[in-house]
Amino acid sequence: MPRLGVAAFRNRIVFHLVFVALVLATLALALALLNEERQRNAQRYEQTFAKSLAEIVAQLRHPSGQLALMNPEPSQVEAGWVAPLVLPFAAIDFDDATKAQRAVDMAGCALQYPGGASLCVAVGSNAYAGGFAYLVASLDAPPLVPREHGALDLADLHRLRITLRRDGAEQHWLAPVEALDAQRGQLPGFIVDGADNSTTLPRKARPQRDFRGWVWREGPCLNAATSAADCVRRTTISVRLPVEAFREALFRPGGPQWPPADLARTGLRLALLGPGGATLFDSATPGAQPPLTLARLSGTLAPGETLRITRGANVVALLQGADETSTPPSPWLTALIQHLPAPATPRRLQATDTVTTPAGRFDVTLTGDLLGLDRSLSASAARLAWPVGAMLGSIALAWLIIELGLIRRVATLTKRAAALSHQLQAPERFELGTLDVADLRGRDELGILAGSLADLLQHARDSLRREQLRAEREHDQWHAVGHEIMSPLQSLMLLHAADGDPSRRYVQRMQQAVKVLYGQASPSEALAAATLAVGRLDLDAFLRGVAENAAYAGIADVAYAPAGEPVWVQADEYPLEDAITHVLGNADRYRLPGTPITLTLRIEGELATVDIHNQGPQIADDQLARIFDYGVSDAEPEDGVRRGQGLFVAKTYLAKMGGSIAGRNVGDGVVFEIGLRTA
Repeated sequence: MPRLGVAAFRNRIVFHLVFVALVLATLALALALLNEERQRNAQRYEQTFAKSLAEIVAQLRHPSGQLALMNPEPSQVEAGWVAPLVLPFAAIDFDDATKAQRAVDMAGCALQYPGGASLCVAVGSNAYAGGFAYLVASLDAPPLVPREHGALDLADLHRLRITLRRDGAEQHWLAPVEALDAQRGQLPGFIVDGADNSTTLPRKARPQRDFRGWVWREGPCLNAATSAADCVRRTTISVRLPVEAFREALFRPGGPQWPPADLARTGLRLALLGPGGATLFDSATPGAQPPLTLARLSGTLAPGETLRITRGANVVALLQGADETSTPPSPWLTALIQHLPAPATPRRLQATDTVTTPAGRFDVTLTGDLLGLDRSLSASAARLAWPVGAMLGSIALAWLIIELGLIRRVATLTKRAAALSHQLQAPERFELGTLDVADLRGRDELGILAGSLADLLQHARDSLRREQLRAEREHDQWHAVGHEIMSPLQSLMLLHAADGDPSRRYVQRMQQAVKVLYGQASPSEALAAATLAVGRLDLDAFLRGVAENAAYAGIADVAYAPAGEPVWVQADEYPLEDAITHVLGNADRYRLPGTPITLTLRIEGELATVDIHNQGPQIADDQLARIFDYGVSDAEPEDGVRRGQGLFVAKTYLAKMGGSIAGRNVGDGVVFEIGLRTA
């Protein structure tokens, strides 16, 4: 295989460089867009950072935000219980439904229950407003069955049941509805024992003096009621509940402590019960949505932002913006974004503001880190990375198709053609090599080109082979002619053996001329084209003459026993003499010295057989069938004359006369059997 230069691979190198350039351009475009988006995000974030803090502070200055600031400690009561919240107001005007509901809505202290019900449990922010807990509930309810003055059995009436749990102890109130008119009623509160199913007030029971409660039914019917008894209206319940433990906190030694230290561990439960044990509302109903807390402010923070709320030296809340959970940021993509040249803005931003509430002043500090923007951009870029991946995949697929389907096949064809050209340049090379394109053939352009080249080479190889065969046939023809002339010339040399015979010189010249042309070709084609004049021949008289004249052909001691009568066969005299002479010459070469060659004639039906026997070495069994092939001989060439032709000539001539020849081994030598048809 010759070593090809760089020029042979120039197109392939250009092809690969083009695809590498496409890949690099795609990646460069993606990185440029990513860097530009990072720069825009940083600039936009810097412009909106102060605005974000202003929005958070405005939310905290709202009563609902102040409620979250004043109640940073999470509830520590069991499920089904509601811990009171400290309101940003001194108290709730519970005697007015509109004011009470407005205060609840502004403070955002209500728990939202499934079905549209709500409940706010809170205490005032002013320590001197009294040790009360306020309960404001809103729900849809049918007309309430009121209590008649002095009635003790509440089983068939609508009533409130309120339970307070503190330090493991519980206190219970029952507040039956006492109607003042069709839309309004009051709720006197009676302290009862701990039995949950208690529906009877004790004799001479008096309502607690500081317990105050109201119920209002307002608005149109919420259902398609046909009578007032079935009309469901929006119902508001407002209760001021006196809590002795809260009052003790106001008068503790050392000054009032408000709100109480154990407020987050104090639980309240409110239930509106109806006739027959029906429950219209229960604060223990699962699924209630809590009011705004500081923890919920983290949802307004961007990734990487930190919100710090302090009150003096105490940290009230420390919140951080969460990363997007839909698509987590890729670590390697985040690291790549951080190594981009943009942005030119500071890596960290910080802004501070204050919020004043009835409980004191709160400092709010917002810190922003661009690393959060990088993580967000990484998550977004990871979601949008498939177009870039699809482009790179398309480029890779196109490269693979062209590389395997065209470029590699062209390279293979080039290498094989170069190897063939290198082989043809060898001086000892006299034939065309093979261009194997079986794996390159196809219906495409390259397949057609490779097939055409292979076909042209095969055509040239066939033409060269035909020319070689023609030359070999000419060589064999001249060889056969020389071979056939040499035998009679040898006989003439014996007839003119005397040195003074003037004919000897001319015979020698003829031998020399034939030797010049001898060995030019194989006799196979020449003998096959020869035409014999087959006629009637007396084989007995013919064999007598062959035996008598054998000595003139240089074959001595040939014996023949005459048959005594003519044996007529179909043969041509001179070709038959040449054939037998060739067999005798072969027998003479291998017979033992001093032993005769015997000719025997026998008749078997319509076949006359001549046995030519010589004593000597036998023929190998695997060579008996091959000795009549052209060129098969164990003798070395003499004067350039090729051996292994005599038996081939004999077989060819006998075949043209309808005869046959075969050899067999006998005990003391070899017998050649020549068969001819009788005439």
